[in-house]
Amino acid sequence: MSGALAKLVAERARSCPYVAALSAGPFGVVTTYLPGESVPGVSVRDDEIEVSVVASYGSPLPEIAAAVREAIGDAAGGRRVNVTIADVRPLKAVEKDERGSS
Repeated sequence: MSGALAKLVAERARSCPYVAALSAGPFGVVTTYLPGESVPGVSVRDDEIEVSVVASYGSPLPEIAAAVREAIGDAAGGRRVNVTIADVRPLKAVEKDERGSS
């Protein structure tokens, strides 16, 4: 169940405005490891869900975190949702990533 939940949380977090990407954090500690794959940026525990995001510049960080919490809300199953803003990218860098440019 935690694998499906981690994937759902990642999908919902990425769909939030001003979320450019998910971040596994230093040393990959914010990751759900599954057989043959992983979900970086999301860690599901019995009592909490941790999400680490890279924000695109343009919105107050507390609002971005609140939007991520709200998007995940009903899927959390009563778990506390902790959101970390791991980095902030300028909007142009985000637009380049989306086009596949470096």
